Amino acid sequence: MLLSLVVHTYSLRYWLPATIMLGTAPAYLLSWGAWRLFSTVLPARLYHKLDDRLYCIYQSTVLFFFENYTGVEVVLYGDIPKNKENIVYLSNHQCTVDWIIADMLAVRQSALGHVRYVLKDGLKWLPLYGWYFSQHGGVYVKRSKKFNEKAMKKKLFTQTERGAPMYLVIFPEGTRYNPELKNVIAESQAFAAKEGLAVLNHTLTPRMKAAHVAIESMKGHLDAVYDITVAYEGTMDASGQRRAAPSMPEFLCKECPRVHIHFERVDIKEIPAEPLFFRRWLHERFEIKDRLLMNFYESKDSDKLCKFPGEGKASSLSLCKTLPSVVILGGLTLPLLLTENGRSAYVRTWVYGTLLGWLWVNAKTLAC
Repeated sequence: MLLSLVVHTYSLRYWLPATIMLGTAPAYLLSWGAWRLFSTVLPARLYHKLDDRLYCIYQSTVLFFFENYTGVEVVLYGDIPKNKENIVYLSNHQCTVDWIIADMLAVRQSALGHVRYVLKDGLKWLPLYGWYFSQHGGVYVKRSKKFNEKAMKKKLFTQTERGAPMYLVIFPEGTRYNPELKNVIAESQAFAAKEGLAVLNHTLTPRMKAAHVAIESMKGHLDAVYDITVAYEGTMDASGQRRAAPSMPEFLCKECPRVHIHFERVDIKEIPAEPLFFRRWLHERFEIKDRLLMNFYESKDSDKLCKFPGEGKASSLSLCKTLPSVVILGGLTLPLLLTENGRSAYVRTWVYGTLLGWLWVNAKTLAC
């Protein structure tokens, strides 16, 4: 009985926030849809401005759970500019929480509504959010030979032409680094050796296409690239071996006490345009990440273990940045759930919103 209660209490740690984050989706999409319909008679810039604001409200709700609720300590290495900039965010990729880390940095620059993602193509089938991320400026890409450079350029050109604030998140590894997937790591290292590149041990070999297309397509619009290296504390076993980074449920269950984020700003003028030189530049950035992570996981000095070099500063997120959004989304959702007509609209939004979203995304794909 006691064990059952413990297990039940543990599961509530992630089921409660997951239920709220997903449960408010229909109300959020209905609000966005109403604004989209009304804004058809208004200048496009007004629609996009409020769309960014609505997106900020939802992502702030997500951050309430992933940062305030979990109590995770965010440790920053390097100085994040206080002013908003148009940037491409390049990071190592270990787990689904990496997407939330980008939000954690963006909210500290008051740029949360400007976050847009380069996502693997399969994620466009996510219920409701698959097509919403796309309309908000996200780009879906396929790997290797199926990569559609023309479609990505077109999407980004449309964004820059209207002067959209840009915080474009890209994970150049293309898939997650998991130390338990030895075959994936071996294939990545073999590819690097074949191409005459340094073999990496704590990241996968970065692929250049999406990052190169993004930076070259928006070069006149961008201020910088933010080079981010993320490490999750608590991902070492008793023998000192690196383990897989936490999943979203594990993170929400407060299994990660600290997130270490190494930040470096690279001015857009310093990035080479020619593909061969860009490839070398990108790989060198990942060599730096590899050394940072090697120091984090393998340092022989106990004072340096589980830390990045330099001074790390704990950065807490004020409830004022997140709690109002939780209240707003909760206030929009509860009236739907408390009436029969509201519940009917709620369910229809999930079903028809998902189906129409899939048709919309697929039509966009065929058009490209």
